[in-house]
Amino acid sequence: MKKIEAIIKPFKLDELKEGLAELGITGMTISEVKGFGRQKGHTEIYRGAEYVVDFIPKIKVETVVKSDMVDIVLEKIQSSVKTGTIGDGKIFVIPVEKVCRIRTGETDQDAI
Repeated sequence: MKKIEAIIKPFKLDELKEGLAELGITGMTISEVKGFGRQKGHTEIYRGAEYVVDFIPKIKVETVVKSDMVDIVLEKIQSSVKTGTIGDGKIFVIPVEKVCRIRTGETDQDAI
């Protein structure tokens, strides 16, 4: 099993959710996060004053999938959220050793 974390632009969340649903991904966790990468933030003007926005609002999507689905899920995430501009985000794949569904006690493959 693998945990996939994708940091994406907020307006792409619905597209991603629909794309993952097409693959049968039934569960995910969504967090509102802030950060920056190569774009290093940007400057804005508010009421005539210029200020620097260091951290850009993003969405972090987390889901756990079977190891044999990782490549398919990665392709779906990329095709769903890619705009071709800086700040499209990153995807991280992390090994998962054990999963337990609290309500039923199911573990591993049965719990995802």
